[in-house]
Amino acid sequence: MSPPPRTILLCSCDDTMSPDAEGVARVCRGAKIDTAHQLCRAELERFRTAAAQGEPLTVACTQEAPLFAETAQGADIIFANIRETAGWSADAAAAGPKIAALIAAAAEPMPPTPVVSLESDGVILIYGRDEKAIEAAALLKDRLDLTVLLTKPRDIAPPRVTDVPVVTGTIVTAKGRLGAFEITIDGYASPLPSSRARLAFGAPRDGVTARCDILLDLSGGAPLFPAADLRDGYLRADPANEAAVLRAVMKAGDLVGTFDKPRYVNFTADLCAHSRSHIVGCRRCLDLCPTAAITPAGDHVAIDAEVCAGCGSCAAACPTGAASYALPPADALMRKLRTLLTAYREAGGTQPILLLHDESHGTPLIDALARHGDGLPANVLPLAVNEVTQVGLEAIAAAFAYGACAVRLLLRARPRHDIAGLRGTLALAVPILAGLGYGMGAAATIETDDPFALGDALRAIVPGTTAAKPAGFLPDGAKRDVMRQALRELLHAAPAPVDVIALPTGAPFGKIDVNVAGCTLCLACVSACPTGALGDDPDRPTLRFIEDACVQCGLCQATCPEKVIRLTPQLDFRATSAAARVLKEEEPFCCIRCGKPFGTKSTIERVTAKLSGKHWMFSGPNSRLDVLKMCEDCRVIAVTEEALDPYAAPPRPAVRTTEDYLRERAGKPKG
Repeated sequence: MSPPPRTILLCSCDDTMSPDAEGVARVCRGAKIDTAHQLCRAELERFRTAAAQGEPLTVACTQEAPLFAETAQGADIIFANIRETAGWSADAAAAGPKIAALIAAAAEPMPPTPVVSLESDGVILIYGRDEKAIEAAALLKDRLDLTVLLTKPRDIAPPRVTDVPVVTGTIVTAKGRLGAFEITIDGYASPLPSSRARLAFGAPRDGVTARCDILLDLSGGAPLFPAADLRDGYLRADPANEAAVLRAVMKAGDLVGTFDKPRYVNFTADLCAHSRSHIVGCRRCLDLCPTAAITPAGDHVAIDAEVCAGCGSCAAACPTGAASYALPPADALMRKLRTLLTAYREAGGTQPILLLHDESHGTPLIDALARHGDGLPANVLPLAVNEVTQVGLEAIAAAFAYGACAVRLLLRARPRHDIAGLRGTLALAVPILAGLGYGMGAAATIETDDPFALGDALRAIVPGTTAAKPAGFLPDGAKRDVMRQALRELLHAAPAPVDVIALPTGAPFGKIDVNVAGCTLCLACVSACPTGALGDDPDRPTLRFIEDACVQCGLCQATCPEKVIRLTPQLDFRATSAAARVLKEEEPFCCIRCGKPFGTKSTIERVTAKLSGKHWMFSGPNSRLDVLKMCEDCRVIAVTEEALDPYAAPPRPAVRTTEDYLRERAGKPKG
């Protein structure tokens, strides 16, 4: 059964813009298009009538979204911003294709995101150094269960009535999140009730632990957590900034109850390539996580969803897809890209530039540019994501495969956390795009807090070469699968397709080179490989390699006892359809007693050659070299059948004593 047709309401916003209703109708086939002059005020009844029909509804306005949602409670409504992103622009006359594309993309369904619940009972620790902490406590004492911890206080006047617990000490370690903080305090001491002119404390103790739900840091020192502003429940303000302190206090007062946060990252431990047999391979996510939410956990890592702040760096860098972003998943984001770029092209748009941004920084910047500047160029298609750092290679490759001529990622001039992961993604994408003929500057960042600088940067882009025949594939599956799909379609659409592209060190694609002469086919690398890229043959000593499955984790290289494996990062588009390649193969050595194949011929011959004549057990007429040439079963039988006399060994030399050395030094004969 086909879904009901969607109704699209276009408003000119008091004739400040002219949305192309006919262009939208051509792209959004089957939709009912209705135009208005002032839908949110004078023509609000028209909205009520449309919402009462019970059909899916798209409203091309986000400013008045709360009003529309309240007016038509329970209706299936989505909102699209076409005013600040297209209509309010110096290029508004040419923005028809963009408007159609934005409306079409807004209707692309997004899967629900799982949530994590955090419980807070309102137990707060206020960490400060002076009266500012005590004043903050006075504002919160009627709402929260609090304690004030003062670090190295000076001349604090004793309270006339002790209505707020005050202790002293310095926090040396802190861990946890909203509802479950645990801290360790050195120099902990309670106040003396006999304090007179200034607050005095008793004997200090070190290593005291405490727990709380909320941690308000007014100490003015270094933050207690990495990426402190991303830690739920940890509020930090400069005690000299009264406005900042008041904001932190007000926010702390609201942190009581149950709070749901998205589970930003889905993790599949079986796919993780972190380590095998205590040998570490991949550490990409561990090195990138700004909040230290990722920790080693045996052969894989563990991601604390309650601490994770959702930057997405781990998911973007994960080579196997063990960590995948969920807000939205990679395939859902790519489907939105597909709709956006395909609709733009079908509406007659050319040379599309994709601008990826977040809501907290990018949206206000675009809004300011539209209100006070020339707005976005007509060929710049903005797309909001939760965090720009979540964007992986699969999304960038898909954008160019779908027809983008450039991709820009909008960042703060001073990012809230390290963007090394995103820079690594671009370092991987740039040589791939350049190698396929899209140009060196096809994908890049714009790092600014100035809307006019954003506009200048976008208008300065020289459109690169677009896909000769844009792809239309529908992505589906896990992250690694859609990445392969996107790269394959990128090759097919490329202006200058090639088979192999060299990649920088650390890339998640490549081959391994084996020094065949030094390899003993011990197959330790096969057991260490987490993706099955390396394999053996049950019938004969063979080492096989499937390049499409290799993620360059380095576990094979680290595990190899002979150190004959070398990683070569590259992207070979032929690998997706190539059969397993034999890296080394030898004839098996057959047991001289039963004929069963075991081991490799070169290994057995090397061992026997090294032992022959070097030890009494392997020399002479009763040499035991033949035992080495038998399989494990026959070796046991031969040993039990053989009458080995352990006393037949050559006599050991006599033990030399101190007297022997002294006698030799004096030149006296032994006797």
